[in-house]
Amino acid sequence: MATKITKEEILKLDALTIGKLIKAGDLTSVEATQAYIDAIKAEDPKYNSYITVASDALDEAAKINLKIKSGELTGPFAGVPIAVKDNICTKGMLTSCASKMLSNFIPPYDATVVRKIKEEGMVILGKTNMDEFAMGSTTETSFYGPTINPNGENRVPGGSSGGSAASVAASLAPISLGSDTGGSIRQPASFCGVTGLKPTYGTVSRYGLVAFASSLDQIGPIGKTALDCAALFNVISGIDERDQSSAESSKVDLEALASFDVKGKKIGIPDEYFGEGIDADVKARVMEAVKYFEDNGAVVETFEMPIVEYAIPTYYIIACAEACSNLSRYDGVKYGYRPEDVDNLMDLYIKSRSEGFGMEVKRRIMLGNFVLSSGYYDAYYNKALQAKALIKKAFDEAFAKYDVVIGPVAPTTALKAGESLSDPLKMYLGDICTVLINIVGLPAISVPCGSDHEGMPVGMQIIGKHFDEETILGFAANYQKGGRS
Repeated sequence: MATKITKEEILKLDALTIGKLIKAGDLTSVEATQAYIDAIKAEDPKYNSYITVASDALDEAAKINLKIKSGELTGPFAGVPIAVKDNICTKGMLTSCASKMLSNFIPPYDATVVRKIKEEGMVILGKTNMDEFAMGSTTETSFYGPTINPNGENRVPGGSSGGSAASVAASLAPISLGSDTGGSIRQPASFCGVTGLKPTYGTVSRYGLVAFASSLDQIGPIGKTALDCAALFNVISGIDERDQSSAESSKVDLEALASFDVKGKKIGIPDEYFGEGIDADVKARVMEAVKYFEDNGAVVETFEMPIVEYAIPTYYIIACAEACSNLSRYDGVKYGYRPEDVDNLMDLYIKSRSEGFGMEVKRRIMLGNFVLSSGYYDAYYNKALQAKALIKKAFDEAFAKYDVVIGPVAPTTALKAGESLSDPLKMYLGDICTVLINIVGLPAISVPCGSDHEGMPVGMQIIGKHFDEETILGFAANYQKGGRS
């Protein structure tokens, strides 16, 4: 008879291992779910990584146990618990986008990714904290208070998917779903020392994802390993008739990832990713990771990508323009927050939006309206679209030579709490390494590659060609198999 696995041991396991143990009968979904529910109750008050904890998680786990025993559920994640970012719609469970505006919104439907994880037999533990409407890089703009990085008491977890990354880093979920508009999966994964995949735009349906910037948003996994992220990508990816921007893509071969060889692969390193503003420890750790690939037979070259200079203005013009359009639906009429004591319709609009939105959301709505206004449309928005075309051309030229492009995820490790809230421009500039990927819809993964001198995690970013998730996941899996983290 096998030795019973303790709750402490369960929390240390990656998601695929939990799935294997459940399938083998050495662990039940109820036992795994109970371990995480108990951990959330005991530990999450320190981190505030969850907004809502599912009240029916154990009941769902019991139902899933029966389906596993009957052979109805056979996938690698059957019975495995998962956390879901609070801007992804879950039927019957609060989906607030961490905003007062949606603090009473209970969706009547599931997002496509939620439907898929339920069909896989995964158990939703709850909804994770985030920057309000995914607007921020620190998870400090949440209506429900900031999330704390499990690696440091006074450090932010990154954002906007800070709750999803922190829940995995603190062993309060074995795996989670986040969304990435300009780095919101990769940057918190880097700050928290976990692995996060931003898939190619369109490979994962956005149906049921509350929109920030529709041409940039993408749902993706955050896990302990690249293999976990690859397996969850296989579950949630695929074309969806409800999302006209979705595209069919190949599933990742998990067996091929386990034996992925970097020998002969070509790596490009943009000089501009290691220029002024990049922390010395971050540069050192990423270049050490690149040296690991070189030592194992990869060919490494540096190249120039001067268009990086225009990454931040291009991204924020496009993102804010789309955000102000997407958020115009929150008017106090159809759903969401409605103020009391209003005298007329205009008063309702003004009060619902001024009271329902936080400062960062208001700032981006105003920026978006400014760049789309008649006097400035050509000067800003049209120029941003022209820059987008040049960014795409630069990456096309790079991928004609290289299999992957590697750089840091962020210029620094996790910031101290309150640092960027007092200086929004500093927060925006921190996205310089990640936003280019969303502008042109490429896949990229954040992989832990050591720590700085204060013990805070550093993340390496591996960028791939459109629809080539398998290669970047292969590089990440190879690195982690080599004992690197």
